[in-house]
Amino acid sequence: MELIQNALDRDAKNLSEYESKRVLSAYGIPVTREKTVRTKDEAIAAATDMGYPVVLKGSGEAMSHKTELDLIALDLKDEQSLKEAFGEFKNRQDITVEEFLVQQMVKGNRELLAGLKRDPQFGPCVMFGLGGIMAEVLEDIAIRVAPLSEFDAMDMMDDIRAKKILNAFRGKPPVDRAALAQLLMALGKLGLENEAVTEIDINPVKLVDGKPVAVDALIVLKNEG
Repeated sequence: MELIQNALDRDAKNLSEYESKRVLSAYGIPVTREKTVRTKDEAIAAATDMGYPVVLKGSGEAMSHKTELDLIALDLKDEQSLKEAFGEFKNRQDITVEEFLVQQMVKGNRELLAGLKRDPQFGPCVMFGLGGIMAEVLEDIAIRVAPLSEFDAMDMMDDIRAKKILNAFRGKPPVDRAALAQLLMALGKLGLENEAVTEIDINPVKLVDGKPVAVDALIVLKNEG
């Protein structure tokens, strides 16, 4: 794909979040509405177009650890709060932020993880499990070697210890298992068709009316450069 090849040509080790999501979207994986901006006025225009509340993030391939860098402002409800967050990021002394991502705010208390790792022996392997901070704490993850059938993807959902989280939960509908299966199958296909992709991390995957949406994503590349 052109985005991946362009990144390889500039010796990038990974795609930005925005670029990563464009690749995922090309494979039919639902992603958040978002736009990259550079100025405060562009940020305001983007937020007005998609509607508040929004999220503001530092953007670019050097911003792969935005949480650790404290470059994420959530649930910005109006123009004033967006301006303040933009100013805080822009005026940081420890890091230069030239590009920003304005993103729709996706609410929900169920966070899942989906991803891919290229194993030296088995090739691309798809992962699924609990996301958010629970991903590192509980390590509740199922893994299958690509390509995945729909049966494989469904089986992964039943393979995690916290599988009940996929059922109706706190007044919210159950996960659309068919849509989630398609997401996992698409990850396997992406890994098989793009040898330069060594890792994909979608965390969190949130549920909107039961359907999965990639809220944050990172694609890591193997650059022979």
